[in-house]
Amino acid sequence: MDEVAVFGGGCFWCTEAVFKMLRGVKSVLPGYAGGTLRNPSYEEVSGGRTGHAEVIRIEYDPKQIRYHDLLTVLFASHDPTSVNRQGNDVGERYRSVIFYATEAQKEEARKFIDDINQSGKFGEPVITSLEPLTTFYEAEDYHKNYYAAHPGNPYCEIIINPKLEKVKKEFAELLLNKGTKS
Repeated sequence: MDEVAVFGGGCFWCTEAVFKMLRGVKSVLPGYAGGTLRNPSYEEVSGGRTGHAEVIRIEYDPKQIRYHDLLTVLFASHDPTSVNRQGNDVGERYRSVIFYATEAQKEEARKFIDDINQSGKFGEPVITSLEPLTTFYEAEDYHKNYYAAHPGNPYCEIIINPKLEKVKKEFAELLLNKGTKS
């Protein structure tokens, strides 16, 4: 039976592209979670007054990829020590957040963060928040598969491509096509 993970780690164009590369991932949808406004639009979320984060909803097969693996890729593909910012993307909507769907996810994520902090891996404490998943609002169609549809966009070339290369290099064993050259 498939499971769901919802993560925020900056712009959902980036996180969607990263997680779509992983084996066992059935679907990745960009959207919004964690705010107060029902059925928010991109413009409303971008306005910074809804409390929502740009997130992705990952449907995955736990027999092919573990939740722990998804957490590993999440923390390797964004800066979990930066408050409300990922590079030039600034604002609460870009916060580092894990929306847990079960208590087991909450505990695994908490332990994962504690282990990172104890290791000193990032040199600063991880500020990624853990919040219960209440409602996920799917983003507008023009955000879906953004990277695949706009590979020549400067944002894609400058921001997303390096993240994808890093994930390909560090997590080859988790990719859909192991050993595939980029």
